[in-house]
Amino acid sequence: MKLTRFGAPGQEKPGAFDATGTLRDLSGYVTDIDADLLADLSVLDGIDVSTLPAVDGNPRLGPCVTGTTKFICIGLNYSDHAAETNNPIPSEPVIFMKATSTIVGPNDDVIIPRGSEKTDWEVELGVIIGKPAKYVSEADALDHVAGYCVIDDVSERAFQIEREGQWTKGKSCDTFGPIGPYLVTRDEIPDPQNLTMWCDVNGQRMQNGSTSTMVFGVAHLVSYLSQFMTLLPGDVISTGTPPGVGMGKKPPLYLKPGDVVTLGIEGLGDQRQVFVADT
Repeated sequence: MKLTRFGAPGQEKPGAFDATGTLRDLSGYVTDIDADLLADLSVLDGIDVSTLPAVDGNPRLGPCVTGTTKFICIGLNYSDHAAETNNPIPSEPVIFMKATSTIVGPNDDVIIPRGSEKTDWEVELGVIIGKPAKYVSEADALDHVAGYCVIDDVSERAFQIEREGQWTKGKSCDTFGPIGPYLVTRDEIPDPQNLTMWCDVNGQRMQNGSTSTMVFGVAHLVSYLSQFMTLLPGDVISTGTPPGVGMGKKPPLYLKPGDVVTLGIEGLGDQRQVFVADT
């Protein structure tokens, strides 16, 4: 099932897309796409999405999950991306956190923060946790996944790399975490390691990749993270990006107000963001 949330910010309702791409209202069955639902998706069993009320017009899509307690990111998880950024391939997953206040809808504007000169794009596969995960094995890890989504891990490279400290401050600016357009439940994505992905800037293809080239796959990442922290329903893992980011261009290319970024992953839909100046 393709689960989504629609409506004005803070007033989103739960929805689902049917096989024709029509948005349907799911609020007759669930209150939201949140931790309670993701921990037990069986409440959706037997629902024929095509019979749900169709949603009129073209409403805003919100983040496809709400109530996220942790937004965990994996750095340098594609060997060719590590190479373009002049970094070695990591021997263990590189972990950093993105503030949950970054989370916005897939087509919301992204704000370039004050003082930014190096705002960058990154198309990434998002993993959304269902059943809590603590000390899980790699063999059992995917049983703890509710579904998958598209994420743009927007980054400010000067804040991330050239300022003292960890990467977090270059990753956690407001609106730097578009999520959606929908959460595709795990049963519809039999192999998360075989999905094509892409990103365009102002209509020019910048990233072409596949999750098949991840250094550490989804099952490994869920198991690995669960050794250090309990993953809770609604938590989001952003699994890294393929090559083609602005920092890796020669010369580097960064985003400015008015630029439009579109991105998508096979079977998971696409996003479109206009980048705007912070006021």
